[in-house]
Amino acid sequence: MYLLPAIDILDGRAVRLAKGDYNRVTVYNEDPVDQAKRFEDAGATWVHVVDLNGARSGKQENLALIERIAESTSLKVENGGGVRDMAAVQRLYDAGVSRVVLGSALVVDKDFAEQAIGTFGDLLCAGIDARGGEVAIQGWREGAGVPAEELVAEVAAAGFKHLVYTDISRDGMQTGIDASAYERMACVFGNPVIASGGVTNMNDLRNLAQVAQSIEGVITGRAVYEGTLGVAEAQSFCDAL
Repeated sequence: MYLLPAIDILDGRAVRLAKGDYNRVTVYNEDPVDQAKRFEDAGATWVHVVDLNGARSGKQENLALIERIAESTSLKVENGGGVRDMAAVQRLYDAGVSRVVLGSALVVDKDFAEQAIGTFGDLLCAGIDARGGEVAIQGWREGAGVPAEELVAEVAAAGFKHLVYTDISRDGMQTGIDASAYERMACVFGNPVIASGGVTNMNDLRNLAQVAQSIEGVITGRAVYEGTLGVAEAQSFCDAL
């Protein structure tokens, strides 16, 4: 189990959204690259970066910043948002990204998703965001009408070995996590999942540690910005598992 502190980029700044609402934005750092360096200095080895502009528009809008994060730190960069075609995946690979997350494309362009996993393999990660058990797409603005567990099973069958599962109702709200939900998704997926949404403090990490065999990594955002979870302590805890 490893820690992935999150940097969500909107209009060139590091922000967090409450429940994925673009109208409920908190800016935490004007410079996402500086934020990445802070995480690195605290001992992080991974960073989860989301291009929120890209997630909304379907086009990579913050690629230069993502490339600078990869170049300026030793962090492994997991990135998603606006990845809709093979050229976008290639650009991120060329930028030094260690893992590329496909989200909306898993639903709206399954042919591309299957082609991408066949070409890029372990570079790719499925990103499934759910609200009330239903998959949300297009930057969380639309419900896809697809049960989350159904899509999880589909991406597993397609060959994905990594999965970020986000509980939107908890994301950015610091309400704590439901460890059993990730355990359930890992069972459907057939591999450990990366847990995202609602991680607030060390108690949440301890809860996830109880199902550690189902957890590959843990993404945390608002908690590390507002100080309820320290990156250094959380990283050491994950390293010890």
